[in-house]
Amino acid sequence: MILDWSTVKVFVKPGPTDMRKQINGLSIIVSEDLEMDPFAGNLFLFCNKLRKILKIIYWDRNGFCMWLKRLEKDKFPWPMNRKEATEITQEQFCFLLQGIDFWKAHQKLEYRSVS
Repeated sequence: MILDWSTVKVFVKPGPTDMRKQINGLSIIVSEDLEMDPFAGNLFLFCNKLRKILKIIYWDRNGFCMWLKRLEKDKFPWPMNRKEATEITQEQFCFLLQGIDFWKAHQKLEYRSVS
């Protein structure tokens, strides 16, 4: 993938996706379910029910690109509902590909005063 990471955003479709879908079906999910523009040049990530297959689609100037990763062992960490994730950072994207479940990481706490 040759991407301009300064402008690309990464979006996760929570829950399982039917991996029989190809670019056309996945781009419809982006526009209808996620209510986003599949032609924006962002990465859109999808995972199957068993969490062993990850598909990514993105628009690259004059056509869609699709990337697939199938795990032979282990599973991808994956959010099951919209509350858990939609947009993730590029760092989190790298964690996801490495199998690190950042969704269950400690949350940042911010306090205004000490009691």
